Amino acid sequence: MKKVLTLQKNTVLASNILVVSGRASNHLSKKIAEVSDIKIANVSMKTFSDGEFQPAYEDTIRGKEIFIIQSTHTPADNLLELLMMIDAAKRASAKRVIAVIPYYGYARQDRKDKPRVPITSKLIADLISTAGVDRLVTMDLHADQIQAYFNIPVDHLYASTIFVPYLINQNIPNLTIAAPDTGGTRRAAVYAKFANADLAITFKQRSREKVNQVDHMTLIGDVKDRNVVIVDDIIDTAGTIVKAAEMMLDNGAASVRAMCTHAILSGHAYDRIEKSNLTELFVTDTVPLKRESPKIVVLSVAELLADVIKRVSKNMSISGHFRFPTIM
Repeated sequence: MKKVLTLQKNTVLASNILVVSGRASNHLSKKIAEVSDIKIANVSMKTFSDGEFQPAYEDTIRGKEIFIIQSTHTPADNLLELLMMIDAAKRASAKRVIAVIPYYGYARQDRKDKPRVPITSKLIADLISTAGVDRLVTMDLHADQIQAYFNIPVDHLYASTIFVPYLINQNIPNLTIAAPDTGGTRRAAVYAKFANADLAITFKQRSREKVNQVDHMTLIGDVKDRNVVIVDDIIDTAGTIVKAAEMMLDNGAASVRAMCTHAILSGHAYDRIEKSNLTELFVTDTVPLKRESPKIVVLSVAELLADVIKRVSKNMSISGHFRFPTIM
């Protein structure tokens, strides 16, 4: 499994800053420390016999700005741990608390799509805000409007900052960018624009009875003799991506790859990917992989997050990360 690091910057971490990590993002925090001059401070975790836990900062944090790195994928303990670390920082008189959430869990529950269901992503936003966060840094939210659930500044980063330059450097001929569903059309269009590629769209209908199951797919666009790259924000069971890849090949595609930011990869996802016709799957490390796979290539967001942390700590602009021509 190849690992690629990109976007190294030269900004220096401001003084009076403390960067810590929750257990769910230890893998990423170690990489951030490796590729920058940022040191990850110690947080001890006391665990009781019944599974209850209690985080504690090992360093004095009074009057300091605290960056807490923690993705909130399942289990829910990851979210609870983040909330407890925020609360502990506020009660220890931290000057400002910035939550760095590479993967914002439960973002797929961003609206009421049927009666008597919660809008969980809004509930979580309320929980994080109530805990006392002053700023949020996250990446590739499932829906952009989730930013509006917060009444604090939200720095919404995009994995395309890493994916697009990498894709262009691959020099894939006859390239077509594909969206796995109509909701991903805007994302795919951005990739296609900067990669100077054609665009295809998949229209999918999900089962109303079963979660994570697609009933039917229709292709919009011509992929005959094209090398297709499907782009998405989340890959969970891999059912959609694998089915979309089969459909592309059935319609004459020469090859199919996929780029997905958050590699949840639950259930039989790894087996599906390895048995599929996908040539490669490119993901980031916002969520740790459960195991390695010969078809999965990891592009790290460590340098990107390290630079953003430094810039936020010094109140510098991060808009340069949204202009692809300046980083290629």
